[in-house]
Amino acid sequence: QVQLVESGGGLVQAGGSLRLSCVASRSILSINFMGWYRQAPGQQRELVADITGDGRLNYADSVKGRFTISRDNAKNTVYLQMNSLKPEDTAVYYCNVDFWRGGARHNYWGQGTQVTVSS
Repeated sequence: QVQLVESGGGLVQAGGSLRLSCVASRSILSINFMGWYRQAPGQQRELVADITGDGRLNYADSVKGRFTISRDNAKNTVYLQMNSLKPEDTAVYYCNVDFWRGGARHNYWGQGTQVTVSS
């Protein structure tokens, strides 16, 4: 079992920045996939960015050049730096981890943090 706690959301004007944090309740050294998803009202949850254990990065086209995902294994934390925010970035942002352990696949979600970008 892994608990994920997100923080850093809030209300910001368009063009502003926020940094989201997701702290895991256990070491993330063996967790290969860590990602941020978002879900806007009436929309499906979508992948925003992810980072693998060997540092490979992946971004949705809509956030490339504006968002940066990173991880700090020593702090069991994954971050999402969001710059040049747009109203369409408004959503609940969720942290997700996915890994294999003991022959089984494990997938966990955080509770989400609200990001609201005003125009």
